[in-house]
Amino acid sequence: MLDKTAKDRIIKKFKTHEGDTGSPEVQVAILSHEIEQLANHLKKHKKDFSSRRGLLKKVSQRRKLLTYLQREDNTRFEALTKKLKLKSETYIIPTAPAE
Repeated sequence: MLDKTAKDRIIKKFKTHEGDTGSPEVQVAILSHEIEQLANHLKKHKKDFSSRRGLLKKVSQRRKLLTYLQREDNTRFEALTKKLKLKSETYIIPTAPAE
């Protein structure tokens, strides 16, 4: 869980406008930090299955937000994945075959 100062620091770094707390960029950045913390916790506590489930939920939520961002604004998606050092090819949207 993030403390208030860490969360404020992340929001300040990734906000798209003043007062921004809910843009996909901010949400993905916060989730990425929480995922990193949970992953470090699970390295020490390998049998903590409830935390593992929480980690999987956060990864899934981040993946959904990244897919949304890629679909809506690919340039913002590319900038965010580069800034967070995420693999952008993981979130490629499947296209429907042309008929």
